[in-house]
Amino acid sequence: MEKLLKPLIFLSVAVFAFTAYVVFEAAYQLSSSPAELSAQVAANKAISYINNLSGGSGASLLGVTEESGLYNIHIRIGQDEYESFVSKDGKILFRPGYYYYMDESNTDNTPNTSVEVPKSDRPDVKIFVMSYCPYGLQAEKMMLPVYDLLKDKADIAIYFVYYAMHGKQELDENLRQYCMQNEDPSQYFDYLSCFVQGGNSSSCLTEAGVNLENLASCISATDSTYNISGQYSDQSTWLNGNYPLFDVQKDLNELYGVTGSPTIIINGERINIPSSSRTPDNFKQIICSAFNSSPEECLQTLSNEVPTTERN
Repeated sequence: MEKLLKPLIFLSVAVFAFTAYVVFEAAYQLSSSPAELSAQVAANKAISYINNLSGGSGASLLGVTEESGLYNIHIRIGQDEYESFVSKDGKILFRPGYYYYMDESNTDNTPNTSVEVPKSDRPDVKIFVMSYCPYGLQAEKMMLPVYDLLKDKADIAIYFVYYAMHGKQELDENLRQYCMQNEDPSQYFDYLSCFVQGGNSSSCLTEAGVNLENLASCISATDSTYNISGQYSDQSTWLNGNYPLFDVQKDLNELYGVTGSPTIIINGERINIPSSSRTPDNFKQIICSAFNSSPEECLQTLSNEVPTTERN
């Protein structure tokens, strides 16, 4: 009997091992070889996703090509054009500094607003943007009414992402705004309130009453210190060979893990506010939740409209 059992046990083990191998191999093949979408289908999915994520930003597809095992999609949002990448299975969208799982409900790979904001007596709010980024523009429009309401109760300021996606004009505008904010924050916010509307820096400088001589001096000194123009002229220094660097606030970018525009930091905590939720009143409520004891200004209601990603 014992002699008969040994072959049966061996055979059972062998069958189990073979079955387990087949199941594992099938699962591996399914996970490692996802179905590919055509370039057009994947690109259309990405455009739909971007418009849904941003509350209808008006993103349109200009073209799509295959590059390094991904689909390179050329996009227009407003007056600006961008490049992004999509995986061939249409599941992942790649933007500089970010990636998104397009088939998941929680689509943004950054902390969400359910993260409890650390409290303080005077909240510190940092918004990192690129001066010509449509979503950075939207965040600034969201922020400005809140700044007017809470500027005496909280420290709210604009900072700049360490690279530029909109060419030399963005580097120049970043420098201009950096210097204005350092010289006179109140005057800077007057300028910004004008700039987010029409985007005409010359007329906004005049409207805000900025001292052009002092501004030019600061821009020249800052450019020299951080070699902004020099790095722009040397494409070998650019991020991934595509985006010129803006290192003026690089230390803060590294400290807070800034990757894109906008990145919002409140009391040292990175907070994600989806584009479709970027209303002034929502932003006010988030900042007010960061007070140890919220001031009476927090009882005021601001606009619940989502700002556009375009200038007027």
